[in-house]
Amino acid sequence: MQDNYSAQHIQILKGLEAVRKRPGMYIGTTGPDGLHHLVYEIVDNSVDEALAGYCSDIKVTIERGNIISVLDNGRGIPVDIHPVENVSALEIVHTHLHAGGKFDKKSYKVSGGLHGVGVSVVNALSEWCEVTIHRQGLIWHQRYQRGVPVEPVKEIGESTITGTFTRFRADYEIFDTTNYSFDVLSNRLRELAFLNKGIKITITDDRPQTPKVHEFQFEGGVKSFVSHLNKNKTTVHDEPIYFEAGNDSIELEVAMQYNEGYNENIFSFVNNINTREGGTHLVGFKAALTRTFNDFLKKSKLSKKIEENLTGDDVREGITAVVSLKIPEPQFEGQTKAKLGNSDVKGIVESLVNGNLTTYFEEYPRVVSKILEKTVTAAKARAAARKARDLTRRKNFLESNGLPGKLADCSEKDPTKCEVYIVEGDSAGGSAKQGRDRKFQAILPLWGKMLNVEKTRIDKVLTNEKLQPIIASLGTGAGPNFNIEKLRYHKVIIMADADVDGSHIRTLLLTFFFRYMADLVEQGNVYIAMPPLYKVALGKKVRYAYDEKDKDKIIEEFDAPEDKILIQRYKGLGEMNPDQLWSTTMNPDTRRIMQVRLEDSVEADEMFTTLMGEHVEPRRRFIEENALAVSNLDV
Repeated sequence: MQDNYSAQHIQILKGLEAVRKRPGMYIGTTGPDGLHHLVYEIVDNSVDEALAGYCSDIKVTIERGNIISVLDNGRGIPVDIHPVENVSALEIVHTHLHAGGKFDKKSYKVSGGLHGVGVSVVNALSEWCEVTIHRQGLIWHQRYQRGVPVEPVKEIGESTITGTFTRFRADYEIFDTTNYSFDVLSNRLRELAFLNKGIKITITDDRPQTPKVHEFQFEGGVKSFVSHLNKNKTTVHDEPIYFEAGNDSIELEVAMQYNEGYNENIFSFVNNINTREGGTHLVGFKAALTRTFNDFLKKSKLSKKIEENLTGDDVREGITAVVSLKIPEPQFEGQTKAKLGNSDVKGIVESLVNGNLTTYFEEYPRVVSKILEKTVTAAKARAAARKARDLTRRKNFLESNGLPGKLADCSEKDPTKCEVYIVEGDSAGGSAKQGRDRKFQAILPLWGKMLNVEKTRIDKVLTNEKLQPIIASLGTGAGPNFNIEKLRYHKVIIMADADVDGSHIRTLLLTFFFRYMADLVEQGNVYIAMPPLYKVALGKKVRYAYDEKDKDKIIEEFDAPEDKILIQRYKGLGEMNPDQLWSTTMNPDTRRIMQVRLEDSVEADEMFTTLMGEHVEPRRRFIEENALAVSNLDV
């Protein structure tokens, strides 16, 4: 075979061509997440100006045509000529990767965007981008098309303010969609306002006839954040515990408050970046929490109620906490910046948290007493849960070789090729078993309403007869013992009727997955089957409609008198024959399934608390506010 590989095959990508060629390397995806990431990159630069002490007001606008504009009152990007490149600094930061003021420790002490690729990547992936700078009494402007300047940086007037104004339109040639979600952007901007107390961030959506506006400003910072997270929960103590601490190298803010629930909600951030996978700062926080509570337990009468020390799980049951770290040179693991790796941070954070919590608890003994009562109760429940696990293991129920009797497994052994349908009802389960492809599709029928885990402690969850088959079938364990590496099926598909009861089943299952198998949702392994609502037939012609629009379109295409067209509304999966269920809902070539994605864990936590929690009032309020938006309700 002739080797034709030569110098002509070596491709040199100049300027920002590399970004346009491989956008996923820089923004993760060209889907909705990547699109919204463009906005975050620009806003993060404004927030970095605020961290440096030069910016207090950030305005984000979604203009008609899905044009984004971001205005801040910071110092404005420098426009003078760069001594080496001999062009304006404004042009350099917009056309060169790894160019910016964040590599210079004098300009920014801490920053989220440390790679210096932010504005240049946004510019590269925009159909057009224009920047206006107010600086040192003058206004400067430059415009770009797909990353390339179409004019030099030029002075266009005088100004009495300072700041940077960026407008851009994402490139339709790059992105799957250029339609922004006001809610997705609002959630992230609210988060940034919580993490940076005092900064005012406003988002306006000019696309509707009546513009939507949200203004975020929280003088309480992360303390307000915790209050917001716990607003629909019953709290153990009235005010969140809050402290700021630090040394020459780091600044730490911690706010925490316990509620009467059983779930642990700890959100950690480094330089405003959500470290979803934790890292050394979170390890230090958790270690200090366990140590401090055990120290106070030894001095308490409650120590006689348990035989061993409190564990980390005990002291974190029912906690809502925000840990926000500002550090000059964070070392993140992976491109997503999801985990902090700085080894020295663990000890520093642990020491700061231990010292400040000790001081707080000595000053407020009633608070520590209330929390200790909860942790001791949690320790007792942990012991009960351990006995329950041991009992079920002895019955060989939770082991992989002791799969539930109702599970119809598949023959394929490679989890990446396998999928399991969790099916509501024995009737639908029977049809699914007959209609499936036995090679790669497993069926697990469920019967009856299952446990609402939002109101239940883990020992009850692990021994629940409706949830045990799911835990056993997936093979991952649940709660603290969850291990996604043991997942037996990489697609977990919820298949329930398209009615109110089916919606309730889906919500209960999603609540369970979110609370006790969070990585399953985080990594995109959970799906919802989309069975058709209608069978539309004209003679031997049969089509399936998945919503009202589908049905109307099929009827129009049939182009026949209405009395000749037979329309069957499916009230349940059990009404379908096995071959119908296969072709409409289970065949990978023809089915529709919806992937469940976790875009905002804060918003998800709030929603599950509202819909499935103890308090009726937030649920009633939610229904009142959203009832008119329901387009198809089965009664």
